[in-house]
Amino acid sequence: MIQAKGYAAASHESNLAPWSFERRDVGPHDVQIEILFCGVCHSDLHQIKNDWFPGIFPMVPGHEIVGRIVATGAHAHKFKIGDLAGVGCMVDSCGHCEDCKNNLEQCCPQGEQTYNAMGKDGTPNQGGYSNTIVVSEKFALHISEKMNLAAVAPLMCAGITTYSPLRYWKVGKGHKVAVLGLGGLGHMAVKFAVAFGAEVTVLSTSPSKKEDALQLGAHHFVVTKDPEQVAAARSSFDFIVDTVSGPHDINMYLGMLRTRGTHIALGVPSEPYVVPAFSLLAGNKAIAGSGIGGLAETQEMLDFCAETGIVSDIEMIDIKDIHAAYNRMEKGDVRYRFVIDMATL
Repeated sequence: MIQAKGYAAASHESNLAPWSFERRDVGPHDVQIEILFCGVCHSDLHQIKNDWFPGIFPMVPGHEIVGRIVATGAHAHKFKIGDLAGVGCMVDSCGHCEDCKNNLEQCCPQGEQTYNAMGKDGTPNQGGYSNTIVVSEKFALHISEKMNLAAVAPLMCAGITTYSPLRYWKVGKGHKVAVLGLGGLGHMAVKFAVAFGAEVTVLSTSPSKKEDALQLGAHHFVVTKDPEQVAAARSSFDFIVDTVSGPHDINMYLGMLRTRGTHIALGVPSEPYVVPAFSLLAGNKAIAGSGIGGLAETQEMLDFCAETGIVSDIEMIDIKDIHAAYNRMEKGDVRYRFVIDMATL
């Protein structure tokens, strides 16, 4: 076994604290990655607090992982020692179901989360708030040497979570897209939608975010607390990309969709949507969900980002400051993703 160290929650009522644990040995098809940076996702906080479902503790969060290969298995040929690599929200799948065959490993019924999940060896998977990780080479992605590695980390979740639905719905020139919420997901959705050629509007309750939205490339900004601006935006958008994780009433936003428009849910509020049927029937509208993408699409996204220079806007933190970062994140006080410098572990 490989000795590792990280920050873990002992229970859903405890704060993260230093913890030593073991990783599995490098198997024939595995790689070991020295973790250099790990992004901080809002879902990390949800999971250590049991907001969605009972967790597996002790729990080391983190699924926006970047680092360098330090060991490879005897039959692992995708990487060589010293290569950059990234790991996102999943570390295994069955490999033979219909979803896996269609490059949708994230939908595999036997898929494994990077943390807060049981591995096939019967031990809990642990995430990226740690110094090292061992994964199947299939679930490690190539990262360009020319990119800012710390700013790449959030692409492993926030990046692919926003890239995937925009690609699936073939968003591009001629489409009007609204991005609801300008946080870790929202700012990436703006960057990608603009890069794909869409006309982009940011919907936000915070007028103070207008300047940032326009600097990120958005063409318009709507303050959703202003009834006049909301009324002017009715029947405007082909797609709304909803990145908000807090409770919110989506019926107002459905009114902003054009006929046959689609509201794409990316955020995961703790309270369910309440949607009268007439909100959908009037205008033949749809609500859709989208998680992360499969392995091939995630690599495609990373390659696209390397070509275009798109990365996340980040604030670097020491790992000892993780709870202060969580507190700020819950208040929306981050532009736009915290990233842990794992050298501070």
